[in-house]
Amino acid sequence: MTTIAELSLGADEFALGETLAQLPDVSISVESVVAEGPTRTMPLVWFSNVEREELEATLEADETVDDYQRLLEATEGGDWFYRLEYAEGVGSVCCAVYENGGTVLDAQVTDGQWTLRLLFLHRVELSETVSAMEDRGVRVDVRRMVEAGQDDDLETTAALTDPQQEAIAEAYRQGYYDVPRKISLEELASELGISHQALSERLRRANRVLASEQLENPTGELATE
Repeated sequence: MTTIAELSLGADEFALGETLAQLPDVSISVESVVAEGPTRTMPLVWFSNVEREELEATLEADETVDDYQRLLEATEGGDWFYRLEYAEGVGSVCCAVYENGGTVLDAQVTDGQWTLRLLFLHRVELSETVSAMEDRGVRVDVRRMVEAGQDDDLETTAALTDPQQEAIAEAYRQGYYDVPRKISLEELASELGISHQALSERLRRANRVLASEQLENPTGELATE
């Protein structure tokens, strides 16, 4: 079933982190992304609230950008339109979406965080994309997810990805949440075949999703001990 997901990635781990650090007032919105090969991606990007000379000097120094080309002169509102070529590391993260059959519907940056709105024909493709991004060292938060035909409102729908579901289910089965714990985080990570840090991040995000669902749509009493 078609799945639309909203992912959050830190700019300092993903793309244009240096540009955002040097130009804190700049607004960035991606028009579209063209992928060529397994690591080469060229987004078409709108920049606002910045002068051309300052923007291009910053892009020149940004290690996540291999090349850039101005496509349009400034609009009446002072917006600039560029085609960028991401460096290999960023390109491989972007290509993880396309390798798993995904489509980028929207991409924007706010307060140092990228928000990607993605579409997949099957939910498993979303799960595989998130895992691929994490394997490349990028922390990913699945902020919203909705399956077509169930709910069109991304603001009120949240769910676990398959890796998060697997991690939290195994943690429960192995007694990680028992008092005292029956298994350590390191031991659990070893059994799942992932790193200690990756498991910690995965459980944290899963717990946050479950907690938000409980607080927003309570179905029973919360434990107090």
